[in-house]
Amino acid sequence: MRYLRFTNWLTEIDRLSGPVAAIWFEEVRRHAGTDASHIYGGLMATLTAWAELRGVHYEGVPVGTIKRHAAGKGNADKAAMVAAVRARGFSPGDDNEADAIALLLWAIETNGGVA
Repeated sequence: MRYLRFTNWLTEIDRLSGPVAAIWFEEVRRHAGTDASHIYGGLMATLTAWAELRGVHYEGVPVGTIKRHAAGKGNADKAAMVAAVRARGFSPGDDNEADAIALLLWAIETNGGVA
């Protein structure tokens, strides 16, 4: 069901706020366990299929790239990421939201990695 809900969420975002032109996501290369890697693979398959069917560009951004852009260190910890995003004027609710904001800032400021 998680993959169906993810597909429905993507479709809803596209319908309500779209059209979605591009998706950048945190590319995770190492997982804490087998279940996490299976879930990530399922989410990747779902995202890939959804985007390919609609001609939407999608690209993974390595975690270290996002951290380096936001906090100046590719191995910045959670507190450093939250602090870096707050220093940019945002108020993330937690480290996951800080990471999402940092990814958005990276995509905007580097033109999706082109700049």
